[in-house]
Amino acid sequence: MLENKVLKGVLLVGFGATSYGMLATFVKMAYLEGYTTAEVTSSQFILGIIGILLINLFQKNKNKDKVIKASKKNIFHLMLAGTSLGMTSVFYYLAVKYIPVSIGIVLLMQTVWMGVLLEMILEKKIPSTQKIISVVIVLTGTVLATNLINNEVQLDWHGIMWGILAAASFTTTMFTANRVATSISSAQRSLYMLLGGAIVVFSFSIATQTTPFNFEIFLKWGIVLSLFGTIIPPLLMNAGFPLTGIGLGSIVSALELPVSVMMAFFLLNEKVILMQWIGICLIIVAIVIMNLKFKPIKNNSSF
Repeated sequence: MLENKVLKGVLLVGFGATSYGMLATFVKMAYLEGYTTAEVTSSQFILGIIGILLINLFQKNKNKDKVIKASKKNIFHLMLAGTSLGMTSVFYYLAVKYIPVSIGIVLLMQTVWMGVLLEMILEKKIPSTQKIISVVIVLTGTVLATNLINNEVQLDWHGIMWGILAAASFTTTMFTANRVATSISSAQRSLYMLLGGAIVVFSFSIATQTTPFNFEIFLKWGIVLSLFGTIIPPLLMNAGFPLTGIGLGSIVSALELPVSVMMAFFLLNEKVILMQWIGICLIIVAIVIMNLKFKPIKNNSSF
């Protein structure tokens, strides 16, 4: 019975991570059709909020009094946490505007060492040897995955800057999402975090959209972006993580990295050389090492 629950959790987290992995390629394809970052993010969040709202109404009608309602305090904290979710979308989409998707996802994966650093600052505790090794492997993998050694492609510094900022805000999102209002349903948590993120996204759109807003984005790409970016992944991962645990769930969620690179390779014809694949594999290995739990060796010898 326990194994079935874990397997179910692995599948839920896996499908959620795969959905996230597809997202950047769809964004890049929308850019190629002339849509702006403001149009992409706004359509994703508006349709995403509508979708999550409908799911909440369905759950409320189905379960009636069983659904625990979010308090005003819960709502405030979730919306505050959601602002980092909005910043992650804006920063990440700006990054892939300037650099290849395969590089953008590698920069986003810097959350591995950023998470360790944030944990060290907040908990005032030196990271374990296991985590330090993982960070070193991630940084080594990043150098290979971004092809900095050969330096065949000149990476736009704007893209690198936005990518690092996306990783920083995503680290904040992950850190707060697992600690804020965990007693209420994943659909409610997703809704209020999306509302918080929408404040950031709409503010960005108002400030940067200099041309008339192209509402065709809603039908052309908005539905796809909202499904794969704001509806499917948070629901599946919020449902899956309690079944897998943070360690196994984090390992499975690393699927986002190879899926994103393969999508860019096949749909965008982005060039990915062997060295970059080795770097990507190293980052995945680092995530696995960081989340493995090693049992202490027992000394059974008697004197």
